[in-house]
Amino acid sequence: MSGEAASSDGNGKVVRVIRIGTRKSQLARIQTDSVADKLKELFPDIQLEIIGMTTTGDKILDTALSKIGEKSLFTKELENALERNEVDLVVHSLKDLPTALPPGFTIGAVLKRENPFDAVVLHPKHANKTLDVLPENSVIGTSSLRRAAQLKRRYPHLQFKDIRGNLNTRLKKLDEKDDFAAIILAAAGLKRMGWENRIGQILTPEESMYAVGQGALAVEVRARDTDILEMVSVLHDAETVLRCIAERAFLKRLEGGCSVPVAVHTDVTDSQLYLTGAVFSLDGSDSLKDTMQTCVIDPEQDQEDEFTQRVGVTATKISGQVQNRAEQLGVDLANLLLSKGAKEILTVARQLNDAR
Repeated sequence: MSGEAASSDGNGKVVRVIRIGTRKSQLARIQTDSVADKLKELFPDIQLEIIGMTTTGDKILDTALSKIGEKSLFTKELENALERNEVDLVVHSLKDLPTALPPGFTIGAVLKRENPFDAVVLHPKHANKTLDVLPENSVIGTSSLRRAAQLKRRYPHLQFKDIRGNLNTRLKKLDEKDDFAAIILAAAGLKRMGWENRIGQILTPEESMYAVGQGALAVEVRARDTDILEMVSVLHDAETVLRCIAERAFLKRLEGGCSVPVAVHTDVTDSQLYLTGAVFSLDGSDSLKDTMQTCVIDPEQDQEDEFTQRVGVTATKISGQVQNRAEQLGVDLANLLLSKGAKEILTVARQLNDAR
């Protein structure tokens, strides 16, 4: 491994040190610690060192994410450290990772997905209410065009405004001021923080389909470090990998990002992977949505041994044939929506967002 670190355990035995990069926010640390704990359990002989960093997305808090136009807001600084061999692997929320990674990097593990749905967190004065019974013109905080587009369509009596900052900051803004009646957050983050009691409502796919990769953690490594890649690959959750490959392929084919409203919903039932994908105009008035499926069982038990990347993911222990089908599913669904006019909807959404 390049830039490998080692230390002595006090008995003269050399212990391998694996350095893990992470954002400094409380949620990022909790997520990284959970990955570190799993690695320590599986590989008790390694020593882990966690290195916290501040990213561009953490610094720019007065501008909507969709307006900054930077595709790697929460990842660039971490990847720079990976490139300089200052860390050996990086833990991300998968939804923060672009569908095309910089050359030389790969996602070596996608862990079992937490609840991927969006959640409503209410101002204490609206406790026990749901979005449909909030007063007319109540303001809902979200920095996501995807969430706002879907919820404007479903709840026309509500207003939506940007809210930035990590989970702690956004909850403080909600609780300590009267600016927002509620905010929309990922249920996964709230659960990992131990704040499930703040969830007033989990939004169904009919109300708000989720972001590509939402709820899943990703471990990014240098593609050339095959030993590190092999080590982290045991963390892969096969079903989550296939769902997220399909979702990322869908987004990549649409050329979508955080500056356009694209949403997904995936499910694996009876060896079939179902992918529902949708695109929306900024106000939610125009949309396209469809569902396709593919078989994710491999009768030949083909074992993928090559270090093949699919939309940035390398999963050596999952059938290559099945991964190919998941990726093709995403491409096929995107092509179907494009044939119905998705490009026009997304182009207008991008232009309107740029002009805001």
